[in-house]
Amino acid sequence: MSALSGLRRLFGSSGACSGAAGTSGRPDAIRVHVMLKGRAGSGWHDVDEMIALPEGATLGDLLDAADREGIGLRAAIEESPHLRHTLMLNGERCPVDENLGRALANGDEVYLLAPLAGG
Repeated sequence: MSALSGLRRLFGSSGACSGAAGTSGRPDAIRVHVMLKGRAGSGWHDVDEMIALPEGATLGDLLDAADREGIGLRAAIEESPHLRHTLMLNGERCPVDENLGRALANGDEVYLLAPLAGG
C-alpha cells in the first residue's frame, strides 16, 4: 500500500480531517480497530487496520466494509468455521452468528486469532 493510499484509508478519500478527530472526514463516523492474525483457510493473515464506519454500524457492517477494503475477515471465518466462535470484541468472546446485528462504537477492537497448533 502506498503512503497516499494509507492516508486516504486513514482520513477518507478527500484527505480532509473535519468532523470528529480521527475519522474519515465524516462527523458521524466511527473507527474500529481490526486485527486478524494467523493461518485461516488456505492463507496466512497479518492484518492490523482501522476501518471507518458510519455511526450505528454493526458487526455485520464491519465484515462488509472489511471485504470492500480487501481485508479477508469474512473469508477467514468461512474458510475456518471455528473462528466464528472465537472472534473477540473489546477483549470479550463475541460469536459472529449471534452478534451480526451488534452495534459497534468508536474505538472498538475486533480481534481474530487463528490457532497456531492443534491438539
